[in-house]
Amino acid sequence: MDIQLKLTCITTLFALTVMFSAVSISGCTPTVQVSPSDKPIEVNLNVKIEHEIRIKVDKEIDDLFSDEDVF
Repeated sequence: MDIQLKLTCITTLFALTVMFSAVSISGCTPTVQVSPSDKPIEVNLNVKIEHEIRIKVDKEIDDLFSDEDVF
């Protein structure tokens, strides 16, 4: 056989092997699917809110508030 013919045969076999490998590998790729849930999302929050308000007043105003005749 001619060396050119041998080289062509080897190249053709190599190309077919690569194509067959690519096709067989691509058939084995895993599939990932994301689907929405049919139930609504429920969030439970237990929140405790505490407020502390401090008022500083002058002694004069404090006396005025303590006087019952004003109110």
